[in-house]
Amino acid sequence: MLTAIDKKVMINTLTDPCRFAALGGIVLREYQQAVAYAISISVLGDCGHSFVVMFPRQSGKNELQAQLEAFFLMRFIHTGGELVKISPTWKPQSQNAMRRLQRVLSRHPLLQEDWQKDSGYRFSVGKASITFLSGSPETNIVGATASTLLQVDEAQDISLEKYDKEIAPMAASTNATRVFWGTAWTEDTLLARELRLAQKIETYDGTRRAFVLTADEVAREVPAYGKFVQKQIAMLGRDHPLVRTQFFSELLENGGRLFHDGRLAMLRGEHALQTTPQAGQIYAFCLDVAGEDQGLSSSGVMSNPQRDFSALTIVSIFSRPTAWGLHQNHYRIVHRKAWQGIAQSSLFEQLLALTRFWNPRQFVVDASGVGAGIASFLQRALPGRVIPFQFTAASKSRLGWDFLGLIDSGRIQDHRDVSEEQSQFLAQARACKSSISLGPERLLRWQVPAGTCDQQGREVHDDWLISAALCAVLESHSIQAGQPTSIISAADPLQEMDFKFSNKRSRKGY
Repeated sequence: MLTAIDKKVMINTLTDPCRFAALGGIVLREYQQAVAYAISISVLGDCGHSFVVMFPRQSGKNELQAQLEAFFLMRFIHTGGELVKISPTWKPQSQNAMRRLQRVLSRHPLLQEDWQKDSGYRFSVGKASITFLSGSPETNIVGATASTLLQVDEAQDISLEKYDKEIAPMAASTNATRVFWGTAWTEDTLLARELRLAQKIETYDGTRRAFVLTADEVAREVPAYGKFVQKQIAMLGRDHPLVRTQFFSELLENGGRLFHDGRLAMLRGEHALQTTPQAGQIYAFCLDVAGEDQGLSSSGVMSNPQRDFSALTIVSIFSRPTAWGLHQNHYRIVHRKAWQGIAQSSLFEQLLALTRFWNPRQFVVDASGVGAGIASFLQRALPGRVIPFQFTAASKSRLGWDFLGLIDSGRIQDHRDVSEEQSQFLAQARACKSSISLGPERLLRWQVPAGTCDQQGREVHDDWLISAALCAVLESHSIQAGQPTSIISAADPLQEMDFKFSNKRSRKGY
């Protein structure tokens, strides 16, 4: 325990945030130190700079924040200073941030006896204080003042309107330093806007304001992190949006084609189309259900000849070992079949006949709307084999992300033989548009816009596209494909993962 004299000497002489962290048992990594020095110089020199810190997931961003917050509380213990930290949500993000700071304050020898918490969202050390607030759209945070430092955490999830109207004025009266922390997302976020501005100002005065880090740079200091990211790439593919943003700090264009030419090229396989099942192969069915045509005439002419199809995609499943010694399932599209305007009773009978012929191990079926009846009949007829899939905004988003993961990692491929059904699938994929919601939920909205037509004037639907995408549902169900397969529940790259790098002597960067 430090004596009062030792403590006074420390407070008077300690002006370095990295030395401050080291005194508390934390050795900041080199890329963390660069950020810490830049921010502290601006705060202590009343420069009023605006910084953007874009780190990959789980590379030490949150710990660096907590160390800086504790450092500034110590520095302004006698003179006073108000810090404000905004997070996209109160629970869990603001609460997690408070717990991190409380841990640092409780362990640091200069502060462990001097801090206090009041009102449930404010920490103070002497005359210095920090207030934690939620930046979610429904909160009213007008009136708070950040005289020393304003932090916006996960700034990619804070709306521009919320920031401009309620958050930015907090630092206006004192021209306080502002820091926008986050992970890359789309080009139309608050984080992206502030990054462009920071980079522009850098060109004028040469003072670094943008700190954009990639997984490769983290891996140079933390080799274990590099191995972890390589596993994510193997599972999702380097071009997957989550890998690009969460680990390599690459901004995405929000909107446009989801299945670009490079992605469709990944789908091209070398295997042949199959019209009959092959011995020794494991199959699965993926069915998108359309409504029947109530206006079918006695001559068989449909009242709506451009209506969508009930589309069945048949895939074979095989296993390959991964670089880390486990096995992953791979999928080959081997056959397609469609029905237009067919009565559900007839569709059910034909599906049962195909099931007897192909003997699929699993049967994923669209169980939304008109598909609910077919799904229910199939579950009773094929107990244990049917996986009903309910479409909601959230489930379709997850399906889209998972389908992209299969494509970008090369784990799903189409047959090499040209067919009318394959041509329709490719036309639908090329016509599919996407957008990504702002905010923590990150919903992927993807669909073929209504009224889209091909060069022959025929309406383009999404039945084949949805049918193929349902293959991704198989990832969460154990299917033995020739070799023992381990099912890995991958951590969500959009959330902070409990991934720590430590040793007995120092907790480097934590």
